[in-house]
Amino acid sequence: MYASRMRNLPPYLFARIDEMKAKQQTKGVDIIDLGVGDPDLPTPDHIVASLCKAAKNPNNHHYPSYAGMPEYRSAVADWYKNRFGVSLDAEKEVLALMGSKDGIAHIAEAFVNPGDTVLVPSPGYPVYQTGTLFAEGRVHEMPLIQENNFVPVLDEVPKKVLKSAKLMFINYPNNPTAAIAPNGFYREVVDFAKEHNIIVVSDNAYSEIAYDGYRAPSFLETKGAMEIGIEMHSLSKTYNMTGWRIGMAVGNTEILTGLGRVKTNVDSGVFNAVQFAAITALRGSQDCVKNACNIYQERRNVLITGLRELGFSVQAPKATFYVWLPVNNCMTFVAKLLNEAGIVAAPGVGFGKHGEGYVRFAITRPVERIKEAITRMRGLDL
Repeated sequence: MYASRMRNLPPYLFARIDEMKAKQQTKGVDIIDLGVGDPDLPTPDHIVASLCKAAKNPNNHHYPSYAGMPEYRSAVADWYKNRFGVSLDAEKEVLALMGSKDGIAHIAEAFVNPGDTVLVPSPGYPVYQTGTLFAEGRVHEMPLIQENNFVPVLDEVPKKVLKSAKLMFINYPNNPTAAIAPNGFYREVVDFAKEHNIIVVSDNAYSEIAYDGYRAPSFLETKGAMEIGIEMHSLSKTYNMTGWRIGMAVGNTEILTGLGRVKTNVDSGVFNAVQFAAITALRGSQDCVKNACNIYQERRNVLITGLRELGFSVQAPKATFYVWLPVNNCMTFVAKLLNEAGIVAAPGVGFGKHGEGYVRFAITRPVERIKEAITRMRGLDL
């Protein structure tokens, strides 16, 4: 029945976790879900109010622009200039997305021919791989391991692979490891991509979720990056707007044009009222972002302290709302947490084979629930 490409898709382990979670819930177990990367904090009131106002305007009830409203693209360009010092042509170098996942899932369709290779971080956001497979490309996993600070060693990509490599995904601050890009890494990426004629797609969705004074850079700040790459960003994590489906791709005009051509054939753009709300978010006060980071930082500290008291060696992340915990066997650990303590965590192997030996906790639950999770874990043989 299914197309052959469906058989090539990796098993979605999170569906199995959902089944296990549902089974426990039918038993009446109080589940503490630290597995999902979806902020529990509400979208700020001023953004919601902007949506309500725009939604009442009949002019916004028609098909939107495929590329995004000029006002939205200008707001994105100004935000990039203010935040990263990156100058963008709002008309040619900004493209509206229905969340960054939208762009990530479709970019390979514009540039990857059957048999071409895409360099994908492992562990990494699963859509890098699935988007490649839907384009009938080949995935080459770049290991992210602790010894290398969860950064790919580009010189270790085999020459045979590089001959067919068309696209490379990078993602810092990183999901799921919570690693940050070290100084000089983006310079290395640009030089590598130019040498091997590879398009770079930087996924920077977590740049604004940062702690202890850390400020994540943009890949496009690096000289030459605009010549070979684009960056995907999203309002989902920054403004707690995951369900709104609004983001952006920015950077090289030719690359954006290719992505845009795909999108005009598969969707009809972002609802104008949502774009107006996004403009309010980008141009308005950023205190709501600071407040959210303060909440996440408190949660991070509680979880890290608790895990260390339980005997785990775990690093406190400087960004994202994830904690990457080393364990002996991720699926065994996750099953024990769920079945014996009612705690959901994400198995590292669900993000790629190099995620084995880790689980990901999301600090998207209140402090009281995180403390309860630690209390429950104290009663387990971990």
